Amino acid sequence: MSGAPGGTAYGLEALAFGPHPDDVELFCGGLLAKLASQGHRTGIIDLSRGEKSSRGTLETRAEETQAASKVLGLTVRENLELPDGWLNPWAGFEAPEPERTRHAAVARVVEVLRRLRPELVIVPWEEERHPDHEAASALVTRALFFAGVRKFETEPPGAPFTPRQVLYYPLRHLAAPSFVVDVTSVYATKTAAVHCYASQVLPRPGAPATLVGSALSLSSLEARDRFYGAQVGVAHGEPYIVREMLGLVDPVEHFRRNSFEKPLFFPQSR
Repeated sequence: MSGAPGGTAYGLEALAFGPHPDDVELFCGGLLAKLASQGHRTGIIDLSRGEKSSRGTLETRAEETQAASKVLGLTVRENLELPDGWLNPWAGFEAPEPERTRHAAVARVVEVLRRLRPELVIVPWEEERHPDHEAASALVTRALFFAGVRKFETEPPGAPFTPRQVLYYPLRHLAAPSFVVDVTSVYATKTAAVHCYASQVLPRPGAPATLVGSALSLSSLEARDRFYGAQVGVAHGEPYIVREMLGLVDPVEHFRRNSFEKPLFFPQSR
């Protein structure tokens, strides 16, 4: 295991949080598939079971999640079973002491972070169409802070922890990314993982109308990945945002290892 800040060890290389099962696959499944293909240990934490979904059942959703996890090559997948539709960074704080810490949603996420100790944490972006998506961003961001606070207690207890880096992934919102990850080589894997959620993403006669299950949903999501890929000269890309300034020790080596086709406004010759 590699060293974390403060001399403690990292566990997973990457851990992504999703408000509902299928959110991570749809919007950052390419990154997780690529990391797994490179030998990194990856995981997903679903905050809820998606019990308020207009389609499918909890049983089929669980089966679909298991299948998608296998396709992505995940090391870990857990569900915190927080209430769908009520994701809230303050949830549980109304409980009386000493039960408050144990039941607070933030404490649940802090416990996971301290136990799994991921090097990279991948979180939904703060501006989204779905209220649960925005709430998930606030919840995990809050937990990331308190995971490093020694006196913030969880059940079971865990040592303070701070990840190496936090990446935010846009869902339906078109945000300006800090960088784009080339996922072309694993795009078939991402697509296969998304299709595991047949009850949610595939159009079906007589099924309730939903955005993700509409006839144009999957093609529009692929168009999104093609759009971001085109920004760096590849077929498919996924956008990520970092909130702090990134630093480079060796810019020459960085750009050698991350060399992409120049945009059209940089002509190769005159």
